[in-house]
Amino acid sequence: MGHDIFNYFSLSALVNAITSIFLGLFIIITNYQQRVARFLFYFCMSVAAWSFPYFIWQISQDAVSALFWVRMLMFGAIFTSITYFHMVLVFLKLEQKKSFRYLLFFFYLLSAVWCLLNATDLFVQGVEPKDGFAYWPTPGPYYIYFLLTFAVHVILASFLLFRADKNTKKRSLKVQIRLLLIGIFVAFVGGSTNYPLWYDISIPPWGNGLVTVYVILTVYSIMRYGFLDLKVVAAEIFAGLSIIVFFLQTLLAVSRSEFTFQLITLAVVSLTGIMLVRSVRKEVRRSGEIQHLANSLEKANVKLQELDRTKTEFLSIASHQLRTPLSIIKGYIELIKDGAYGKVSKKTKGVLEDMDESNERLVKLVDEFLDITRIEQGRTKFVFKEENINDIIESCVKELTERALQKNLSLVWKRSKTLGIKVILDSEKVRHVIFNFIDNAIKYSEKGEITITLSSEKNGISLRVRDEGLGFNKEDEGNFFQKFYRGKNVEGTNVTGTGLGIYVCRKFIEAHTGYVWAKSPGLNKGSEFGFWLPFTGPGESSIQIKDETSTEQQKIINQYGSEQK
Repeated sequence: MGHDIFNYFSLSALVNAITSIFLGLFIIITNYQQRVARFLFYFCMSVAAWSFPYFIWQISQDAVSALFWVRMLMFGAIFTSITYFHMVLVFLKLEQKKSFRYLLFFFYLLSAVWCLLNATDLFVQGVEPKDGFAYWPTPGPYYIYFLLTFAVHVILASFLLFRADKNTKKRSLKVQIRLLLIGIFVAFVGGSTNYPLWYDISIPPWGNGLVTVYVILTVYSIMRYGFLDLKVVAAEIFAGLSIIVFFLQTLLAVSRSEFTFQLITLAVVSLTGIMLVRSVRKEVRRSGEIQHLANSLEKANVKLQELDRTKTEFLSIASHQLRTPLSIIKGYIELIKDGAYGKVSKKTKGVLEDMDESNERLVKLVDEFLDITRIEQGRTKFVFKEENINDIIESCVKELTERALQKNLSLVWKRSKTLGIKVILDSEKVRHVIFNFIDNAIKYSEKGEITITLSSEKNGISLRVRDEGLGFNKEDEGNFFQKFYRGKNVEGTNVTGTGLGIYVCRKFIEAHTGYVWAKSPGLNKGSEFGFWLPFTGPGESSIQIKDETSTEQQKIINQYGSEQK
């Protein structure tokens, strides 16, 4: 078995060596500045320093050569466990602790002692035939102490990783730690099969192939620490191993034609490998840029949400502070108009009327702000009960008829004896919506009729307010129910507003599990605003609504789409 180059034991050692060297060089070339990367490189080189002499030992043709290479591989074995332990300390950021610094000094000193003993029969006495191996080593009296030190390194590293896994709440770090622990287990199971034959236990080293898995798992777990990318490494490993395999096949060619064929194949594989690596690097770079942009957007979104909350709190405080003085002003205006402070002239009454009108606009604006803050803070209370929606509409029409007549507009509404007589709703909130829709229709119309209609649709009731006023385009249609949005159709007009009214309307209707819509044939062609409510309401006697700004736009667009169909 020892004279056959192409057996499992020699080839597994060669694969271990090539994998470790390739990964180690890649890590140190691309990430030398990272301290944990440097210790990962030392670990990989230690595994390679054990694996390559192992391969040469397996194909040795005489006892002297075999003993020499056994002692060479032991240098790698001595440093494999200590470099792994040191790497774990760096990875867990424990290296600078005084106790661990002393412990590392002791372990490295002990490793130096093993290296000195390795040149003598006290460590490896010689080689002899065992279980099919032509030259298997026999241990010296101090070899067992080396094995105990090796075990201590592995056990300590495992303990520290277990403790870190238990203490950390960071999910990504837990994954890394568990991969390292799996790697240690694989290495222990695989590597331990090397030692029974040293002590005349007939178990061949079948686990040698697992050492490659151990190295790959270790490298992968550290990659997740943030300085390597698995896709790039996997592509480079694949390309590198493919080139090595075809290069060896080229060297082993037995004829000129085979050599030419293998050389051409090697060139094609090399070119393909280079293109593959470049492509993967480009993809990873773009993914990194996208991820960086996504992280930046997420941070910006968090800041915007915080600003929005701060703005809402400010509006709430400011609105409450403004409401009281406005109410007092309104009271004094009424007292002056009624003559409580003396006789008022006709001219003064006109001024007082203008003041009262302006004050009412401010009161309405403050009320809208208060509605917004209650909605966004989840403090809006709804009381749902069975109502006749015709009564609510009729109340709004009566209140607004005079205002419509002042602009020579007519409100067209016919009470239904069958539709909407039993609907579960909050009458105050629905009245607010209906009043707002009719009031806006009056505000944005200069002629014609304003028609209010009810219809039964999809187990619910729909209300539509149609006018012959300004109208709007498709751009406005998708944005009307957003906070502070005012349509392009009012640019250049004397119509004032904040863009809050119909946003509040939308939130009120959504609290009823209904939806709103707005549509128009185009500018100056009139418009329609409406809503749909289920007959049964949301199924609760009272609820609080919460703002769902992340889905607002899509929800509205979907509702428009379904309504227009």
